[in-house]
Amino acid sequence: MTHDFYTRPGPMTLSGSHDLTSLPANPAALSQIVQGLVIHQYMASAYGVTVSEARSTESHIRHVDEMLDRIFAIDPSPLTVARPPEKRLVGVCHHFSLLFVAMLRAHGIPARYRQGFGTYFNPPNAEEHVVGEYWNAEESRWVLVDPQLDDVWRGRLKFDFDPLDVPHDRFIIAGHAWDLCRAGKADPARYGIFVGNLRGLWFVAAEIIRDLSALNRVEMLPWDVWGAMPQVNEAVDARFGYFDQLAALTQSDALDAQRARYESDAGLRVPSTVFNAVLNRVETLDRVSVSGPVVETAE
Repeated sequence: MTHDFYTRPGPMTLSGSHDLTSLPANPAALSQIVQGLVIHQYMASAYGVTVSEARSTESHIRHVDEMLDRIFAIDPSPLTVARPPEKRLVGVCHHFSLLFVAMLRAHGIPARYRQGFGTYFNPPNAEEHVVGEYWNAEESRWVLVDPQLDDVWRGRLKFDFDPLDVPHDRFIIAGHAWDLCRAGKADPARYGIFVGNLRGLWFVAAEIIRDLSALNRVEMLPWDVWGAMPQVNEAVDARFGYFDQLAALTQSDALDAQRARYESDAGLRVPSTVFNAVLNRVETLDRVSVSGPVVETAE
């Protein structure tokens, strides 16, 4: 079943030697725990922290086990102990959300990592962002959670929603953003990232591929580039049909179809090397396969 697939870790959410089962099995508590472990690279000054060049490299850590290794290297306290801001892992939304998802999966709670755009950071723009999502069995629905939004963020952004239940018009999943832009209901020039002011339909298209990868439990850095992703400012008119299909697929719960499409299209699968667009270099990956005993197919 779809939900069972998301109760188990993929290659990026394995915790290695670190036991996450001792943590609370509660999304609200886990969100608070994550906030005490990670500080956002671009928000550090609001916590009185200046991120050194050496520590900024932590934001490029992809895997949960490596995040945990670094967290304990900085401060060996139990994960339930909130670190002072200067002793938290330097990360971005990827690190908050992937840790949150890994913690939920450790308790057998179906959880996904979703790529899309937050409308609450820099309106009227919709900024590239990732959040966690878990299956609320009592309400029979997937619930979006933004685990990085603590009281400091609330004070800065003045957002008017519950970070533990983010409305879908505040965090717009990549496929839905594509549909809005294609229908003329949203301006693609508003969708992208403030770093480098990279925006446009090409950016939304790339985000759909990242989201499909995450739905296959291969959750990559928001700036990882591979395969069928468009180049910067590339016109994607000739591939409208291709991305229309992917947008629809990522908004469905058709896990078998999502798995089959990801596996059958070499442009969608995460390869052994990706381009890190922030560091402007090709990087070799390990543990990116979604085959084998760790990542079972849908039942």
